[in-house]
Amino acid sequence: MLKKKRLISLAVVQMLIMVTLLSRLVYIQLVGTESFSKHEINLLEAAVKQRTQVFTIDDGRGKFYDRFEKPLGHQEIPTLILFPFLSKMNWPIKTVAGIIGVSEESLINALKNAKEPFAFQLDGKPISLSQWQMDQINKLKIPGVFAVKQNFYLNNMPAQQLIGGLTKDPQIKRKRYPDREFSMNTVFGDRGLQYQFDEFLLSDGDTRLVFHVDGTGGPLFGLDVKFHSPANPMYPVKVITTIDLDLQKQAEKLVDQHGIDKGGLVLLDIETSEIRALVSRPNVNQKDPNKGEGAVNMMFRRSTPGSVFKTVVAAAAIETGIIERNKLYNCNLTVDGKEDKNRRLGMLDFEKSFAQSCNRTFGELAKELAHKDPGLLEKYAELLNITGTNGWNNTLYHQNFKQLYQEDPGQVWLKKAYSKDQKLVAHTAIGQQDVQASPLAIANMMATIARGGQRKMVKAVSRVEFANGTTEAKFYDSLLGDEQISKLTSIKLQELLKKVVEDEEGTGRALQNLPYQVAGKSGTAQTNKEKGLLNRWFAGYFPYNKPKYALVVVRLDATEDQGGVTGLYADMVKEIYKQDMKE
Repeated sequence: MLKKKRLISLAVVQMLIMVTLLSRLVYIQLVGTESFSKHEINLLEAAVKQRTQVFTIDDGRGKFYDRFEKPLGHQEIPTLILFPFLSKMNWPIKTVAGIIGVSEESLINALKNAKEPFAFQLDGKPISLSQWQMDQINKLKIPGVFAVKQNFYLNNMPAQQLIGGLTKDPQIKRKRYPDREFSMNTVFGDRGLQYQFDEFLLSDGDTRLVFHVDGTGGPLFGLDVKFHSPANPMYPVKVITTIDLDLQKQAEKLVDQHGIDKGGLVLLDIETSEIRALVSRPNVNQKDPNKGEGAVNMMFRRSTPGSVFKTVVAAAAIETGIIERNKLYNCNLTVDGKEDKNRRLGMLDFEKSFAQSCNRTFGELAKELAHKDPGLLEKYAELLNITGTNGWNNTLYHQNFKQLYQEDPGQVWLKKAYSKDQKLVAHTAIGQQDVQASPLAIANMMATIARGGQRKMVKAVSRVEFANGTTEAKFYDSLLGDEQISKLTSIKLQELLKKVVEDEEGTGRALQNLPYQVAGKSGTAQTNKEKGLLNRWFAGYFPYNKPKYALVVVRLDATEDQGGVTGLYADMVKEIYKQDMKE
């Protein structure tokens, strides 16, 4: 009886095992063919891959270009593609080596351990072929030997934090596109413009060489190489940014030469508020792009602006008419009215106070403004683009669309009640207390003043083009609201900003005698009193008489011995002038 029960139990266990295996087989064959396991493996694609050797020429995702349509973040190289089965064949290796100008041994060695098709390299880089070399190689019609133009993504691309990164994360696929099917190799934008423009950029199919092979990896003769490209000739798209690649490269070089470990610069075109160059440091961590401060665009992150904010106080004071002609302020005192032992500037009028950045003057003016109306500082901060966001944000295809990724809005007050506290008002006037602004916002403030008060949204992309050159989307200049400072106020602010550089004691006097006349405002903000950390700024525009560029440079969380940023500002102005003279 016991033996019979054991046999029945064994039979039941075997039956359960069979049912489990059959269920698993049914799932693999019929249900999970396109999303097997937590990694969402496409079994159909994997099965085909076993019977073919594939070389991807282009993944089909849209690419970024600068304003003159120079590639950003990728490089198109005419190169030689070799398939690994060549190592088992007799083929005219001497002829191919002669055409491309290399030794036969280098081709043989490259094929020795190859398991997949590859682009032939010398010294770790794909060789670049001429059109004549490509034509000669392809005329030979050798199975497994092709000359094609291949797209390579650059590891150290220019403007990395602005352009952003890519991912194959299946969770992003499910979350963002739950109703769409994609190849297992499809990449998605996970930061920057790659993220914001992801729907434009998504691949409509890659371009690849496909060669059918037998069980040993050898070619199935009689089957030609298949050249697969997207069925839709309109793709991949081209995203034309507003970046000037030459200026961008110079900006990155200078920021690194001046040792900016945290901070960077942003350069805007004044007429359009388009970004011409943007550098954010620290650099992106190439091993883990989403790790650390390198994953953040510091030009979009808000921080304490220091005395640059006095520009807002000046605008409010001018427009409300509280400036008294010939009135002098005691600039031997601190903003709190105590004796200033570090900076004794004497008795200064309003204009000299701005040029030499007297804290006492602007503390008094801010308190007078608050007494008149506690909301005035916030109002003029908005009119000069400090609060809110500045990036292009408008209707596109009947939906709201934002160009810039994770741009911080600025602020004046942490709590509205603080606007009625005289001591807090005085510290707010010098860009401390709770005042926060991004370098992008401050650059757009300078562009607004140089334009006569007209506020515009900042653009990083001008248009998106289909593969045939027709326009898919165009981003027109857009205003940042209807209200603005008066033309007269902007003219007076322009004069104040010029005197910061012209004045013999001005905080920007180091920027005199440059090829372009600069107008601007310096700023030093305390960010950590215990560690003695500071934000060092210079924000301005040039040339003064015919404004063309607004430039902000900033060193964030700097120590006292790291110095200022006017040297970097001066060098960038010189480089811009050199380029302008070439045009």
